[in-house]
Amino acid sequence: MTDRAPSARLLLVDDDEPACRLLGEVLERESYSVVRALSVPEARASLEQDGPFDAVLTDLRMPGASGLELLRHVRQRDPDAIVLVLTAFGDATAAGEAIRAGAFDFISKPYDLAALRATLSRALERRRQIARPETAEATAFRLASGPEPDLLNPAPLGHSPAIIDVMKTIARVAPSHATVLITGETGVGKEVIARTIHRFSTRTASRFVAINCSALAEGLLESELFGHVKGAFTGASAARPGLFREADQGTLFLDEIGDISPGLQARLLRALQEHEVVPVGSESPIKVDVRVIAATHRDIAAMVREGKFREDLYYRLNVVSIPVPPLRARRQDIPLLMDHFLRGLAKRDRRGPLAVDPAAQAALFAYDWPGNIRELQNVLERAIALAAQSVIGPEHLPEAIRDRQPAGASAGALAADTPLVPLMEIERQYVLRVLLHTHGNREEAARILQISRRTLTRMLQRWGLAARSGPTA
Repeated sequence: MTDRAPSARLLLVDDDEPACRLLGEVLERESYSVVRALSVPEARASLEQDGPFDAVLTDLRMPGASGLELLRHVRQRDPDAIVLVLTAFGDATAAGEAIRAGAFDFISKPYDLAALRATLSRALERRRQIARPETAEATAFRLASGPEPDLLNPAPLGHSPAIIDVMKTIARVAPSHATVLITGETGVGKEVIARTIHRFSTRTASRFVAINCSALAEGLLESELFGHVKGAFTGASAARPGLFREADQGTLFLDEIGDISPGLQARLLRALQEHEVVPVGSESPIKVDVRVIAATHRDIAAMVREGKFREDLYYRLNVVSIPVPPLRARRQDIPLLMDHFLRGLAKRDRRGPLAVDPAAQAALFAYDWPGNIRELQNVLERAIALAAQSVIGPEHLPEAIRDRQPAGASAGALAADTPLVPLMEIERQYVLRVLLHTHGNREEAARILQISRRTLTRMLQRWGLAARSGPTA
């Protein structure tokens, strides 16, 4: 590892003694000086007796006092302290709260050592920068930046590593006034991300206004965005302010921005540059204060190269870019999203708790979801309508999903282009494939896997699946 002081001192806090010892040994091999603590009281004692430390790494979930409490204690003692929180994938919400409380970053378990090295290097570089005398310009920038936003209750984006990276970007960009461009396939949740940014911005008290740019003809879209005066065109019997003015002091979300015409691109560029709009039929500009968040499923950079999208507008929109991965690239998020949709649909339809049997779960996890999260929601809504009882089975799923086999049909080998994933993810995918093959029969699945049914049940519980299982043989 480079770009760090060889004598950097770390305080490592984790109530899991073997895990704490192992990670400590890994860090010591990197030439760090590590002090270990197995509880928050022990960590606080180490801060008093062995401090100061260049960085504190703490687990969040611990008996008694939590890592979040330790984080607040450390930051109270030293507002410039560097604290990294260690979280399981399912703790993304708590990790978001930790960022609000001042954590430098969070590191997901199981650890990716390369990512851990890079994060520690950045953290210690930040510590060295803090130790240097601060210029007047740097002070002004820090004060203007403000605190990180509260991500305690974000929309259910997921908890996979890819979505955790998206949440980190949201946490940092939300307090600013920067224009954001969200990219990704149709149905990945781009509007959810835009609303989350607005929610944790300084504009949250004002309106969030959204429009799908591909749904309206050019003339109508122009009037919708910029407004019009009375008599501007046939049928304009009254003046209309337009969405820019309706979103004044708030956020305007322009979905499918890649579909707007060249003429409208020019008008939009002027609105972004000058912070003013000219209603259709008027020559008088009107000042507006609007944060624009745009989204598209298109490759805007390629459209710029092809001359189909203005380069200057692209750079105006793409101040901060948030690419959102498709659902097939983050299958770990499917259980969380399923739970969210099933709870909401049960409440809407005034039904009791809904379950998904293991065979149906396996089919849902194996499917590639070309329509992403939106398709998942529609499939579950269809299944609930067809399920007379409270358990969704394979027979309630569309045929394309029901007959889908898990990716990588060969159990003995991985294709050359198969994404590299943690070993436990491969184990989970294979167990679900076996359950799909046995139509949810756990006794038969356990026999094929050569494990006991109790072990299989414990595995399903660990993955958050057993509670949703319907009756099986």
